[in-house]
Amino acid sequence: MLGPVILAASRSDKMRKLVSAAPVTKPVVNRFIPGETVDQVVPIVEETVGKGLELTLDVVGEDITTPEQAGHARDAYLELIERLKELGHGTKAEMSVKLSMFGQALEGGHELALANVRPVVEAAASIGTTVTLDAEDHTTLDSMFAIHEELRKDFPQTGCVIQAYLFRTEADARRLAANGSRVRIVKGAYKEPAEVAYQDKGEIDKAYVRILKILMEGEGYPMIGSHDPRLIAIGQELARRAGRKLDEYEFQMLYGIRSEEHLRLAAEGHRMRVYTAYGTDWYGYFMRRLAEKPANLLFFVRSMITKN
Repeated sequence: MLGPVILAASRSDKMRKLVSAAPVTKPVVNRFIPGETVDQVVPIVEETVGKGLELTLDVVGEDITTPEQAGHARDAYLELIERLKELGHGTKAEMSVKLSMFGQALEGGHELALANVRPVVEAAASIGTTVTLDAEDHTTLDSMFAIHEELRKDFPQTGCVIQAYLFRTEADARRLAANGSRVRIVKGAYKEPAEVAYQDKGEIDKAYVRILKILMEGEGYPMIGSHDPRLIAIGQELARRAGRKLDEYEFQMLYGIRSEEHLRLAAEGHRMRVYTAYGTDWYGYFMRRLAEKPANLLFFVRSMITKN
């Protein structure tokens, strides 16, 4: 039950200061977040593509309190897209965005987020790639799905994320699969109340499989976001039963986690995309990675004990 505790800590300013000040924190964070700037992440893009893998790039940062900050977030993605254009890797790297970064939680946030994300989607399309809208807590999802639907009118390749632990997700999956969307399915990494989400790991896993089956049998492009070997094997079997070719779905895993599995899947001919985050506002992202998997927390604690 450590996950909820860590997620609560991800919203604590006191814990943010404590973790940030720990001498060992930065080396451990680098396992999951390989840089703070575009210049630092470019070598990672080159290395990843060179291994036969693809990427989705996330400029981390969610604590947006002004429209000006939301504009800066937009500009950070536009800078990233320009660098990808220079590298010639537009078809190998897409972007993942959280609409909270684009001002979604501010007054008039739905319209502000749409106005900020649209030029990013346009710029991505111009270099042959696309954008996936990340799912955040359940209160933001109706706005996210509405923005996704609006963007797809002009950019049908725009993707979105659904979270298996939410009760609503099976219905969302049926709608999205029928519309032919690009859909990443994940278990979910936010603390959600029992009124809207499964709390038991076994129930979440069962929901994941049910939802993935809907996506595989639908008209869209499923993106399997998981490090769980059992769910990966189930995903392969569901794709086979649905008659999907290897380029009609893909696997996605986080940078720094199960890297050998990334290479194994790619060697088998699967599309394997590495979710790679970078930026200075890494704390919330880092804490959710710890909450998702006990081994990540043990890795961090062991490093603190060893280094201090």
